[in-house]
Amino acid sequence: MRISTVQAFNNGVAGLQNNYSNVTRTQEEISTGKKILTPADDPVASVRLLQLGQEEALNAQYKTGMTAAKNALSSEDVILSSITGNVLQRIKEIAVQAGNGALDSNDRAALATELKQREDELLNLLNSKDANGKYLFSGSMGDTQPFMRNADGTYSYQGDEGQRNVQIASSTFLPVSDSGKAIFENIENVNRVKTTQSTLPDSTARISTALVTDKAAYDQKFPAPNDYQMSIVFTSAQNYEIRNAAGDVRGTGSVDTDSTTTDVVKFGGIEMRLDGTPQAGDTFTFATDRQSENKSLLNVVSDLRKALETGGDTPESGLVIRDQTAIALSNLEKVSAKILSVQGQVGARLNTIDTTETFIDDVSLVNKSVKSELEDLDYAEALSRMALQSTVLQAAQQSYVKINSLSLFNYL
Repeated sequence: MRISTVQAFNNGVAGLQNNYSNVTRTQEEISTGKKILTPADDPVASVRLLQLGQEEALNAQYKTGMTAAKNALSSEDVILSSITGNVLQRIKEIAVQAGNGALDSNDRAALATELKQREDELLNLLNSKDANGKYLFSGSMGDTQPFMRNADGTYSYQGDEGQRNVQIASSTFLPVSDSGKAIFENIENVNRVKTTQSTLPDSTARISTALVTDKAAYDQKFPAPNDYQMSIVFTSAQNYEIRNAAGDVRGTGSVDTDSTTTDVVKFGGIEMRLDGTPQAGDTFTFATDRQSENKSLLNVVSDLRKALETGGDTPESGLVIRDQTAIALSNLEKVSAKILSVQGQVGARLNTIDTTETFIDDVSLVNKSVKSELEDLDYAEALSRMALQSTVLQAAQQSYVKINSLSLFNYL
């Protein structure tokens, strides 16, 4: 077979180009540290690398969500601790002081002044924002101020009953806010039963406001949703009957004859104090009020402050203050218990973030290991291969030069 000069030349050039391409490829692998430079190098590994990259991008988003969630929940926990540990504690102390019968109107006014400051502080705390400028206690309405002071001095809630959620894993959505209505508005009011005084013109006895002290007994005796009215009818100076609206006797009891002591009337989970000296014919009524089943924290504090501001130095004023402080203290205890419960939930969410973050870190570590096995270059093997390819290239170049210089004209 004859081989022309052009064919020999082309074969030599093709060999040089192939060897040069091998060296260049290996140099590129060494410079990038990757053994897969294009999807064509390993289609299966390239698809797997793409999947790993997408998974890592999602994990990065989840980590960003975790950081935002952790910041919001930590802020909420700090605010709740400030409310219970500082503000509510001081308000309770003021309520206990206000119940002291030795105080006059000036003393109570001074307590009311401090209570107003605590009330304002409490309002500011309930309207706190997180690091992203979202209100913590407005439910899912992060841009809406949750609590507003009305013109009459009462307070209303402007948020909703939802929660803002952040995705921290493929199937995990974590609440990063709470509804102020659930925590600070829907407080089970102990004073959800209203009392009226005796209609006898010469009566010296007085019934206090009613307190629901046993919820289970109250719910059993006065099942929702109806309202019920009962009467305490004294059949003598000591003995009384508790009758329903139809006049049926549902309970009996007695009090002592000492007008300086306070007697307690209990019925259906309700407690009422009786002061003074009752007489036969005295009739006091108490009735459930479904409209006042719940009461907000701010309104509890506001009502106590108003009572301290308007109270006089008469014995009746002292009894009114006593009743109001008893209501406030009982309701404040319920708020504190609810806040502690919410703090437990916040702590559980923070623990969820920690465990999920650990899991994602572990997954990311595995993904990096798999990714490294698929695409990272074995430098020792690549350097040895490059040395061999360089030697082959040099040999090919030298052979090409020698072969290319051969010609029949050298022998003519």
